Amino acid sequence: MKSIPQIQKYMTFLPKTIAHDQTIAQAKDLMKKIHIRHLPVTKNGSLIGILTDRDIDLVLQFVESNSEKIRAEDACSPEPYSTTPDALLSDVVRHMADHLLGSALIVDNGKLVGIFTQVDACRAIADLLETRLKS
Repeated sequence: MKSIPQIQKYMTFLPKTIAHDQTIAQAKDLMKKIHIRHLPVTKNGSLIGILTDRDIDLVLQFVESNSEKIRAEDACSPEPYSTTPDALLSDVVRHMADHLLGSALIVDNGKLVGIFTQVDACRAIADLLETRLKS
């Protein structure tokens, strides 16, 4: 039987990030430009949260504010789920499903090295189905 792959096989390496003091308007523009839905938020090089397209939409829906004035750190989810590159794909996917998470941040020695999203999970499923279940 084949072993379960590590998350590093399917994660997106060196994801784009946004600084804590940048606005959610800047975050939304970046997400749209590079076609992503999750942005890790950093402060002085340290990971402090994750900002998603849904976070931005919710903030703008419930807070009558200008997206040019709200900072990323004020709209992000603090303490995002993170794991290491050698974590098993099955463990990460199970945790994401159990906790209804759209992404996992991959951290090695305190540094952000990757992100694993629902899209990456779909690619992993396709790969595993094609390579392990082919008749």
